[in-house]
Amino acid sequence: MSQDNRRSRVVTEGPRRTPNRAMLRAVGFGDDDFQRPIVGIANAHSTITPCNTGIGALAERAERAVRQAGGMPQTFGTITISDGISMGTPGMKYSLVSREVIADAIETVVNGQSMDGVLATGGCDKNMPGAMIALARLNVPGIFVYGGTIKPGHYKGQELTIVSAFEAVGQHGAGRLSDEDLQGVERNACPGAGSCGGMYTANTMSSAFEALGMSLPGSSTQAAEDPEKGESAARSGEVLLEAIHADRKPRDILTRPAFENALAVVMALGGSTNAVLHLLAIAHAAEVPLDLDDVERIRRRTPVLCDLKPSGRYVTTAFHQAGGTPLVMRLLLDAGLLHGECLTITGETLAETLRDAPAAPPAEATDMVRTPADPLYPQGHLAILKGSLAPEGGVAKVTGLKRRSIRGPARVFDSEEDCLDAILAGKIREGDVIVIRHEGPRGGPGMREMLAPTAALIGAGLGDAVGLVTDGRFSGGTYGMVVGHVAPEAAAGGPIALVQEGDPIVIDADRNQLDLDIDPEELERRRAAWKAPEPPVARGVLAKYARTVGSASRGAVTDDF
Repeated sequence: MSQDNRRSRVVTEGPRRTPNRAMLRAVGFGDDDFQRPIVGIANAHSTITPCNTGIGALAERAERAVRQAGGMPQTFGTITISDGISMGTPGMKYSLVSREVIADAIETVVNGQSMDGVLATGGCDKNMPGAMIALARLNVPGIFVYGGTIKPGHYKGQELTIVSAFEAVGQHGAGRLSDEDLQGVERNACPGAGSCGGMYTANTMSSAFEALGMSLPGSSTQAAEDPEKGESAARSGEVLLEAIHADRKPRDILTRPAFENALAVVMALGGSTNAVLHLLAIAHAAEVPLDLDDVERIRRRTPVLCDLKPSGRYVTTAFHQAGGTPLVMRLLLDAGLLHGECLTITGETLAETLRDAPAAPPAEATDMVRTPADPLYPQGHLAILKGSLAPEGGVAKVTGLKRRSIRGPARVFDSEEDCLDAILAGKIREGDVIVIRHEGPRGGPGMREMLAPTAALIGAGLGDAVGLVTDGRFSGGTYGMVVGHVAPEAAAGGPIALVQEGDPIVIDADRNQLDLDIDPEELERRRAAWKAPEPPVARGVLAKYARTVGSASRGAVTDDF
């Protein structure tokens, strides 16, 4: 038996283990149970957010299935931060930080209690990659169970998502939406349990995890409130026991070709920019080489096949009914754009899991899911831009844009709040390039998402007329001429710290270019005069994070020493 799979045996070996046995008897172990695999159930249930409010029931279904399959489930809690609730507030600083807290917590419990396997659950943007980072670090048999997507809200004949509420604020501020309709959108945008209902970060990451092979086939786009989600959780518990007995571990699955598959699926779906950050971090945890150049390489060869919100028209529940992620993966596989030989948690190869997936979109959904021969866009939408403003790179979401380049004067803001105030006050004009800095991983700290400013620009009718560049992040609900993850960040002395009001900035998605168009000698003079800012936080979790977090270009991980 391998070293990793000898974990539960420590409670049975010799009289020195008697106290361990005694404590486990107190939580339900009988004599025969000490020979069974001990399986951690990382339960991300929370009533803080609709994304996670249904996860407790899924964890219970998985727990029962593990027990019936011959394992001894041990449930423990993990945390969550609701991005949608904290968006636009100082609380958003804790969102990306929570990814590391979650990963550390799961690693601590599973290793501290010598568990033989772990079933991790998640529903919101950061508990999902946090859980997968932990699975990659631990490398004991593991599986991920997604909490499921929310169903769309409805108001005056329109399907709504959480982003509809943010955009309504911008429309209202621009005088394009009444008080009554603003309240109508807000009251109806989120009708129940589940994660944000477009191809935003949560649904993007669940699809990426299915493509990686770490979740069950077909599970990534199920609705949180539908019975099939509970059935999938139970089946996940059974599959995990099979993986434990087969000694099938995450790093057998999380290979470089698997990460290329995940990136290809994200591109085909039109998924969130956050997927770049999180997949880099998960690859780091799995000790798999992956960088921004790989992202750009996969983008160039992968078409966008899906017309999904935020840049498209359809919500995730409609996509699921059309065939969901397995349909898109089968289309990519048949076009030679996926590595079909990759192992999955079921023990089958990716190609084997897709053998029964539809080989073409259903006739009623051909405007939602296109084929590689007739794509929505010929290349992926998450472009990696580099240049004098971003030597290490930045991430731009370029689908659905009427214009793919802009050269305009910088409008410089040192916080998200200052920028939002200027947009709502009508101080931003067509052709401007907004710069929001000191919002990076270290400088924020926490790398907040800029959904409020970008949604306000869309609501004000400026989404295609204004550029936005930041060392922060964007919500999965963001679209427009925006570039995030700019590295090095301002707090690290990156060129974004040296931009002055009115400086010409060039964003060119076709040339992968992000430049501060000033004389290089002037840039060097500014660099020589620059002084590092004082840390924004002196104590607590944000201070610890700021001292250990690395560049966004490497996933903003905290253990890259």
